[in-house]
Amino acid sequence: MALPTLRMIGFIIGIFLVTLAISMVIPMLTLVIFHRSSDMHSFLWASLITFVCGLALVAPGRPDNAQLRPRDMYMLTVSSWVVVAIFAALPFLLTQHISYTDAFFESMSGITATGSTVLSGLDTMSPGILMWRSLLHWLGGIGFIGMAVAILPLLRIGGMRLFQTESSDRSDKLMPRSHRVAQYIVMVYVGISALGALAFWLAGMSPFDAINHAMSAISTGGFSTSDQSLGKWSQPAVHWVAVVVMILGSVPFTLYVATLRGNRWALIRDEQVQGFLGLLVVTWLVLGTWYWWTAKLPWWDAIRHVALNVTSVVTTTGFALGDYSLWGNFSLMLFFYLGFIGGCSGSTAGGIKIFRFQVAYILLKASLNQLIHPRAVIKQKYNGHRLDEEIVRSILTFSFFFAITICAIALALSLLGLDWMTALTGAASTVSGVGPGLGETIGPAGNFSSLPDTAKWILSGGMLLGRLEIITVLVLCMPAFWRH
Repeated sequence: MALPTLRMIGFIIGIFLVTLAISMVIPMLTLVIFHRSSDMHSFLWASLITFVCGLALVAPGRPDNAQLRPRDMYMLTVSSWVVVAIFAALPFLLTQHISYTDAFFESMSGITATGSTVLSGLDTMSPGILMWRSLLHWLGGIGFIGMAVAILPLLRIGGMRLFQTESSDRSDKLMPRSHRVAQYIVMVYVGISALGALAFWLAGMSPFDAINHAMSAISTGGFSTSDQSLGKWSQPAVHWVAVVVMILGSVPFTLYVATLRGNRWALIRDEQVQGFLGLLVVTWLVLGTWYWWTAKLPWWDAIRHVALNVTSVVTTTGFALGDYSLWGNFSLMLFFYLGFIGGCSGSTAGGIKIFRFQVAYILLKASLNQLIHPRAVIKQKYNGHRLDEEIVRSILTFSFFFAITICAIALALSLLGLDWMTALTGAASTVSGVGPGLGETIGPAGNFSSLPDTAKWILSGGMLLGRLEIITVLVLCMPAFWRH
């Protein structure tokens, strides 16, 4: 890789680090508001270290005539997420006095909007660190690359292609210039976050809890300000607000932009959104009725409990209302399956994504019809567009390596002595971005703190792979990538 290219990548990462350092002012202001100055010096040091390192990368300036090729953008995407996670761990390290392994795990979980945690005692924890966790979710949800394309058009490096290296969104451009698309997406993201915070506050949360949970819900992250997650709040309105905001975060943000620009039916007519909402409603009704019958709860209360937990798992958020792993074997298996699905492409949700399941169904249907009518020419369309070979190939490739990645991580965890449920659900939950796994150790009522350090590093890698949809990271492992 040429020196000007490395300088350009370092320059952009430096901007990210400076932005991250400035972001640490928000938890510091939170400490001032709550009169908790004991952690102030830790955040100051973390911010100073991050700012100086970022400034050192930015100071040489933007290299003249340096252009990033498509493969350079993959390098930038992966390296930026890793470097940001390394420095975002400093507040956890300095304030919580935990090992760097735990700090990095929490940081990677936050920035990838996974929601797995090693921290406990959240109800009495410093408000500064709670705000930092939620802020990492919020920043990671929209993506540092996407935000850079929105606010740094001066980079001129083919923004839409760069934006797609960390997103599965392959929708058509809504505007001629990619940075204009990203600006609109960021505006929508900020707007929904603000409305979500207001709704949580009106539903019964304190302003501090409302802001934290709004950032966590829109990013489909799952960090809460309580060890009980949303179970701390008994108001049904709080639970329904969480459901709505999680759904809004799991819908393609480009469709919001299209709606704002005059295509009022963009959301309603999109096949992916229809499939996503249909799956949620059917699952709510089926599992809710079963839960009502077995738990002897009022039907509407059973639906509310199921709606929040199912939506949280499908959207890979990680909020919990009670320990759903205690609902029985049927629900346990169903929640495990639901964790793979994910939200829509081009959203903040993780998982395989709804559109891949829909395309797989279209391909299966076409294959069966081809067996019945061997000479027929069967057109395969999705959302009004023909399914070309590139789309089909990318879906098959991703799905295969998604499963292989989970199997490999689960096998590695089992070699470390973890039981099969912890190993399998831990691998699945981190790669899918769900957050909590299943079982007594890492289930909704537990956390990842008791796992060996090696397991935490492996799972951190799984979070990165899942957030960047695996192929973006694996391409760096190809020898051809490093050849001049």
